Amino acid sequence: MANRHYLGTFLSETKVAGAAAFAKFMTVLQAVADAPHPPTAATLARTCGYPRPTVYRIIAALAEQGMVGETGGVYRLGTRLMSLASRAWSQFDLRAALAPELQALRDATGETVHLAVPAGHEMIYIDKLESPGPVRMVSRVGSSVALHSSAVGKAYLAALDEAARERLLRDLPLAARMPSTVTSLPALRAALGEAAARGYAMDNEENEPGIVCYGVALRDAAGRPVAGVSVSTLLFRRRDDPQAAYIEPLLRLRDAAAAKLAVLPVSSGGA
Repeated sequence: MANRHYLGTFLSETKVAGAAAFAKFMTVLQAVADAPHPPTAATLARTCGYPRPTVYRIIAALAEQGMVGETGGVYRLGTRLMSLASRAWSQFDLRAALAPELQALRDATGETVHLAVPAGHEMIYIDKLESPGPVRMVSRVGSSVALHSSAVGKAYLAALDEAARERLLRDLPLAARMPSTVTSLPALRAALGEAAARGYAMDNEENEPGIVCYGVALRDAAGRPVAGVSVSTLLFRRRDDPQAAYIEPLLRLRDAAAAKLAVLPVSSGGA
């Protein structure tokens, strides 16, 4: 009996110790998510009330698992966390609310349609409607694309107010995925200005060879961009009139979505 009592006490203490350690990890992760600007380790230590060495160890472990990412000494939520979180989007009002419009867009264009939401320096796909054609894209729900090289990313950036956009551009990695990828801030700003003026953005083989995408931003009730929708086509089968074939259906979806998004809960902020 005494041995069983000791064992129960030991397991209880072990469980509590594990929970306490996990709580520290969650506290730091929540602090990264809640920070108005990407925080440094010193900022996290002050916010969480933990010694700086403890915060460094926690951040290193979180980064190793892809739960946070580091750029220039500051931290953001990581792509693995965003990918995991995106699995829950199947229950989210945005995806369900736009299902008829996304289906209509896919049917009108005959091409692959993506719905994506911002996550740090990326857009995460939360829905995908496959092209009925024999050749399909390898993307999947939960995968991500860079803001600067994707149609949904550039559409989202172009729809932000100038202050919010510049905060993102300050430390946005401009990796060259393809020869045509925009990798300089002046060129990206010019592309975003063009996208804002015409109402849609374009990825002209900037992520993958032979794939061209057109994208629009979707805004919430407060007028802030909260998502993006794209139509992706293979270069060899792109229609002769992209404006009529892809862009006009996208703009119709954007306008139809505005009424539905106006009654959804207002987003708490951008990427």
